[in-house]
Amino acid sequence: MTTIAVGVLTLSCSKAQRSSGEDNNTTSSPAGGGSLAGKKVLIVYLSRTRNTQAVAQMIQREVGGRLVALELVNPYPQNYQAQVAQVVRENNENFLPPLKTKVDSLDTYDVVFVGFPTWDMKMPPPMKSFLNQYRLTGKTVVPFNTNAGYGIGSGFQTVKELCPNSTVLEGLSIRGGIERDGILFVMEGDREKQAQAEVKTWLQKLNFVK
Repeated sequence: MTTIAVGVLTLSCSKAQRSSGEDNNTTSSPAGGGSLAGKKVLIVYLSRTRNTQAVAQMIQREVGGRLVALELVNPYPQNYQAQVAQVVRENNENFLPPLKTKVDSLDTYDVVFVGFPTWDMKMPPPMKSFLNQYRLTGKTVVPFNTNAGYGIGSGFQTVKELCPNSTVLEGLSIRGGIERDGILFVMEGDREKQAQAEVKTWLQKLNFVK
């Protein structure tokens, strides 16, 4: 997971898993109340090496809501270099890969968290597909990100550009793995505890949890 300006890509997440969505039955009210009380929460994420998925689950434990993993009609290659080449090509051509994932009843959600890794210092094409397909007009959108240490790139700016009629809140970026170097899932042990603390502090700053 590293940044690759010339054909190398930062892949700090996991391959997305189930698209049907997981609900912890607390979509209406986060732990501790806060400004999410009475609001319905959706957490949509793209993950390749499971790091972004882990952060999404941390968020769900704090605020409740429904988890939805993005899956593609035509999945990316398992080989890292092959995916790097494909993503760079998709970015250059502004290609939006079709999604297998379908989100039902989107209109019923008030707050939508969107999580993704940094790929090619940009938002991954599948998340662009989601934000183009599902216009989040009138909703509160909260981005979060995992990366290989090079940051979010233009990812959070792209969220604002693709959600012009939404309220986009301050995002969270957390260091994940470095797939280029064979460092994949890292959200365990002390790293997991650190990430959990970062998530909690961020959500407190947003007044979502106490």
